[in-house]
Amino acid sequence: MTSKRFALKTFAACALAAGALGAFGLAQAQTKLKWAHVYETSEPFHKYSLWAADEIKKRTNGKYEIQVFPASSLGKESDINQGLTLGTVDIILTGASFAGNTYKPLAVTYFPFIFRDSEHLLKYAQSDVFKELAKGYDDKSGNHITALNYYGARHVTSAAAKPVAKPEDMKGLKIRVPDAPAYLAFPKSLGANATPIAFAEVYLALQNGTVDAQENPLPTIEAKKFFEVQKNISLTGHIIDSLLTVVSGQTWEKLSPDEKKIFTEVMQEAAEKTGREIIASEIRLTDEFKKKGNNVIVVDKAAFREAVLKNTKPTDQGYRQQDYDRILAIK
Repeated sequence: MTSKRFALKTFAACALAAGALGAFGLAQAQTKLKWAHVYETSEPFHKYSLWAADEIKKRTNGKYEIQVFPASSLGKESDINQGLTLGTVDIILTGASFAGNTYKPLAVTYFPFIFRDSEHLLKYAQSDVFKELAKGYDDKSGNHITALNYYGARHVTSAAAKPVAKPEDMKGLKIRVPDAPAYLAFPKSLGANATPIAFAEVYLALQNGTVDAQENPLPTIEAKKFFEVQKNISLTGHIIDSLLTVVSGQTWEKLSPDEKKIFTEVMQEAAEKTGREIIASEIRLTDEFKKKGNNVIVVDKAAFREAVLKNTKPTDQGYRQQDYDRILAIK
């Protein structure tokens, strides 16, 4: 009887140990990843980053646990781009303007008025020229672009005393631009004083008059509450902007072929959902800003484009003419 009891205890102890080892093995198998961006939790970029994180977890049977860090909580945009190389982040949303610091041709999309509208940009996202430019970035950086997200048409907002209705109104205007060279062609070609300021610091800079103006899409103007400290919203649409979903090279190389397929498909689905929501909100917001008492100015875009092209061309900004021409030709 004693030996039987001893055998049962031994069996129970072994079962517990096996269970513990199984749980340990499962914990070991799960990989935690960090996804960073500079946008507010109220914006579609965050909403669909969370959706993608959850979806990747489901489709990989819980192997990948992705934590999303919004609103510059892991650093400003230049920091999180650097973080891909340093290994402090695994996935980011970033403008091609910042990725273009590593591979300049990718930032050609920031040359003013290269895109006609959102549909033109979405067609570019599926084009051979985008695939070639993305591969150029991948080869140079070691990281991997999985998707292109529509960000919105960038418009100028300005202080009450500095409305922008025609190209001449830009002359001498102190305008905040993101801290990336790609954003300089538009203001500089029109004689404005471009001032790079980190995204998280823009509201305060507008409020205290460090700058007179800034430029961003309407959903961003709403989310960051720039309309509170800028009376005028001029619908210049000078850049049709996008964000790239980028996975660090270190993380990408560890994925199996099936996992790479899952990550790509989910991130492209998230980009599509984001774009649809942004386009819908752009349509809605023009009227909403008018109701809030902002002065919404419809400008002659052709006049702005002509004024820009009179003073600069893509090659002046370090871009390749053939990339510019191929993008213009997308129908």
